[in-house]
Amino acid sequence: MLINYMIYNFLSDYLSIIIFLLISLFLSIGFIFANFLASPSNPDPEKLSAYECGFEAFDDSRMEFDVRFYLVAILFIIFDLEIAFLFPWAISLGSLGALGFWSMMIFLGILTIGFIYEWKKGALEWE
Repeated sequence: MLINYMIYNFLSDYLSIIIFLLISLFLSIGFIFANFLASPSNPDPEKLSAYECGFEAFDDSRMEFDVRFYLVAILFIIFDLEIAFLFPWAISLGSLGALGFWSMMIFLGILTIGFIYEWKKGALEWE
């Protein structure tokens, strides 16, 4: 009797989540399978050409890589983290007061100075 009561409580709490997960799993596998069946497998030369990366897609995997790609990736991570710090700050700004506001303004000022320095040095230019 106790086991039936526990199963009933579990199902009453989590049955909708289990059904949702099963439906989403079924749809995901179905979409992947449908894409596999419906997609053409005759790539043209335009599809196989070097697009944004600057080198051939199906070439030696140990070839030298331009350092500008790493620089752009690092700059993206830095400024993306700035946004990650801004969201919690904006939510709790009312309870932080003037000290919280000005400390974030100093943080943003330092990041702005760094961004201007990178811009003037030409780190954002792509030749």
